[in-house]
Amino acid sequence: FWDFLILFFCLPVVIFNEITKKRLLGDVSCRIVPFMEVSSLGVTTFSLCALGIDRFHAATSPQASSRPIEQCQSIIAKLAVIWVGSMMLSAPEILLWQLAQDTSPVSGMVTEYCTMKPSSNLPESVYSLVLTYQNARMWWYFGCYFCLPILFTVSCQLVTRRISGTDRKTECRGTKHSQCESHLHCTIIGLTIIYGLCTTPENVCNIVVAYMSPNMSKQTLDLLNLINQFFLFFKCSVTPVLLLCLCRPLGQAFMDCCCCCCEGCSPDTASSEGSADSKLKTEMSSSIFFDKPRESPPPLLALGTPC
Repeated sequence: FWDFLILFFCLPVVIFNEITKKRLLGDVSCRIVPFMEVSSLGVTTFSLCALGIDRFHAATSPQASSRPIEQCQSIIAKLAVIWVGSMMLSAPEILLWQLAQDTSPVSGMVTEYCTMKPSSNLPESVYSLVLTYQNARMWWYFGCYFCLPILFTVSCQLVTRRISGTDRKTECRGTKHSQCESHLHCTIIGLTIIYGLCTTPENVCNIVVAYMSPNMSKQTLDLLNLINQFFLFFKCSVTPVLLLCLCRPLGQAFMDCCCCCCEGCSPDTASSEGSADSKLKTEMSSSIFFDKPRESPPPLLALGTPC
């Protein structure tokens, strides 16, 4: 959902700025777009960490194939912690950026761009805090939004595979549960690889700009910033597709919803039976986040009961 917000709001603003050299929504977009982009990195980072912890719990639980289904309130609480924490960590971006204008000496055209410069109208304590964040921003990016998710995911995967290999040597490796576990591990690894490849150019550009910006022209800095934007939008576009392709139950549920919307959800018997069968298959399948046990169908009610 956050990837959709990035593509829906940030992508048109960036394209409009590159074409017209005018900033859509002015100073508001200069503050909101970086805030949403950094929040997107935080949401992805902490989501990958949460998925790694869930896979570790699945491997270390005494009865991994019969774990209880996690309640909806618990899932919403975890998502709220991830989202609120990501937005709080990226809150300094709102105070760090502001709109600036530059006049071309050749054509005389006024261009608008966003510059990383805290406003002098801020209170002294807030101004010093934002200035400290600006000085440490490069290494904060590199440590929290690049090293943390990759190292955390790799460590969890190695420990999980080690535990699974030592504790379950006697189990049959061709069972349905082991195949589901393999799909979930591949999904997390695929998401981590895409995230690492797409955030590497941004971290490299940040380091280059931090140490070589006095010797670089404004055109070069704009080009590096555009490259960073491209890889961020590429990640936001590829991640949902990869998730739907690797996680078969989620992809099947998404296709069922799309087919239901396209067909208008006709209330005939055949379609209702088909949707009921597909819903039953989706519910019985395993989710990417949590292990769902195979439940036996409920017993048939006796004839003549009030139900």
